[in-house]
Order: sequence, then C-alpha cells, then structure tokens
Amino acid sequence: MQKIFDVFGMCNALFDLQAEVTDATLTELGVEKGTMRLVSAEEQKALVPAVYSHIVNTQAGGSGANTMIGIAQMGGATSFTSRVGRDEHGQMYKASLEESGVKPNVGVSAKGDTGLCLVLITPDAQRTMGTCLGVSQELHPEDINVGDLVQSKYLYVTGYLWDTDTQKEAVEYAMREAKQVADVKVALSLSDPFCVSRHKDDFTRLLTEYVDVVFANRDEARMMTGEDDARVAAKKLAAMCNGLAVVTLDKEGSVLVQGDDVHEIPIYTVQAVDTTGAGDMYAAGILYGLSKDLPLSITGRIAAWAAGKIVAHLGPRLASLDRDAIVEIERGGFPYDA
Repeated sequence: MQKIFDVFGMCNALFDLQAEVTDATLTELGVEKGTMRLVSAEEQKALVPAVYSHIVNTQAGGSGANTMIGIAQMGGATSFTSRVGRDEHGQMYKASLEESGVKPNVGVSAKGDTGLCLVLITPDAQRTMGTCLGVSQELHPEDINVGDLVQSKYLYVTGYLWDTDTQKEAVEYAMREAKQVADVKVALSLSDPFCVSRHKDDFTRLLTEYVDVVFANRDEARMMTGEDDARVAAKKLAAMCNGLAVVTLDKEGSVLVQGDDVHEIPIYTVQAVDTTGAGDMYAAGILYGLSKDLPLSITGRIAAWAAGKIVAHLGPRLASLDRDAIVEIERGGFPYDA
C-alpha cells in the first residue's frame, strides 16, 4: 500500500504561550525562577491573564507535536492526534499545526480547556514553565482517525499519554489497529523517568506486544531494564520489542541497537543554549530516517545534527531546518566533516 503519511503522532496537545517578564513579575506571581512544573486549572487561570500582555509567541506544542513538526521541517509527512477544548486556544492549536505542515487530527471536548504550557522568559534568557494538561488527558479511542493511521508508515506514541483510562484505551486501540489492520510500525517514547517509575509493568507489556521502535534516555533505559550500563540496557530494550532501541546518552551521543547491529552516534557539537526540545527533535530525526529507509548510521546522524540545532537555540523548536544539510548527511558528509 502506498502510504500518505510517514508518521502518525499521538501525545498531549499543549498550546505554548511564551511571555517575556521581569524577575519582579515572577516574584509577584509566586513562581520560582527556572522551574518546570504542572499547574492546576485554577493556577493557570490566575497566571495567564497576569502575563497575557507580555506574550511574544504562541504555537502548537507538546512533546509529540514538536516531533511531528520536526519531521515536517525535514520534508516528511505527518499527522497529529490529541484532544483540545472548544476554546480560542484549541482553534489556534489546530491552525498552528496546519501552518507547520502537520495535519491536525484532534478531538474537541465540549467542556474543559485546551492544555497550555506557559513559558516565562526573563531578561537573562532563563525559562520558567508551568504546564496545565487540560482536556488533552481526555483523549478517547474515537479521536483516532483510523483512515489516516493505516495510511502511515509509523505510529508514534509518547509515554506521557499513559495517565488516564481513556488515554490508555486510545493508545492500545491505535496500537492494535497498527499491528492487526495495517502494516504500520509502532514507535514508543518512554518520555520521562517519572513515566517509567509509574508505568514500568504496562510499558513492558506494550514493548513485547506492540512496539517495533523504542526511544529512551539513559535513565529511562536503566529503569526499564535494571541494568546500570545504558548500552547493555539498550540491547535489552531491543530484545524486549524485537526491534530497534534508540537510547540517548547526553554528551556521549546515542546508541542504536537492532539485533546484533549496533551504531554509536556522536553528538553534533554546538554551544549549548537550551536543551528543551532536544529529545523531541532527536526522535524526529530517527523517525524521518526510518520512514525514508535510510541506514541506521545515517539516520542517527540526522537526528544528532537536528537535536544539536535545537540545543544551540532558545526554545523547543526551530523556525525551519536546512534540508540541504540533511541531504549532505545522507551522502555521508556535512556537518560531521565540517
């Protein structure tokens, strides 16, 4: 079957609101500088109006959406599934996805608000973040556009979705459809050590029953397998899913393991500014390469280069990516020879 989409993504829909504020404003709001935390709906309704006049940028966000947008910037075709509210931010979220080249497949809740990530940026470039998940936690199986799913090469799901019963039902429904109805490979990001600590048994079952590609960082891989050595943990993860394990190792780069095939991927060295979103972009590079049937060694280098570009930039996403550079990496050249 000729596929329309490279990747069908699922994650929490969070509309990003970025505001430039002073240290004094943070103090007035009672927010600790440099922190990242979940906030309640009540806290969100108090914080957002207080900084609305200082907002400098708005865009569709959330880990999975960032990855789908990254793939689109590389030249891939993606869609994204989540749930938003019947509010201004929900409409803006869908419009932002479309502007970024991603097809929005988002359900709409009659009650409740769209999830928000409020990013407060002080003059020293420090980012203070407060996230309210909103109705993204109400994702239902009926929100899954099976027509688009079966027309995709990969389904990509993040561990952040494994929090409510309806989200779990939606994830397993999509995974079953991918494995039973269509020739769609399933990719799962473990997302965060906190997710692994809460859902290790469930994640283990998903890996063995559905998953073809698993993404993890060093800590997540260790927690899932009980191995201290992240490279040994990567081999165990690959065996668990009988597929590809992608494990990032901070400054040591990353390792890709598929059976006896092991690839050590060096980092793309940059002057680090902000690591927010680097993992999302790294996943985008891997999924882009896999969907284009590129060798794992090249796929890993595209991912490392794209993640490096994010690290050298303030914020979780870039306005665009240099596709000519990606072509050069595919040929085995730039940027690692630069």
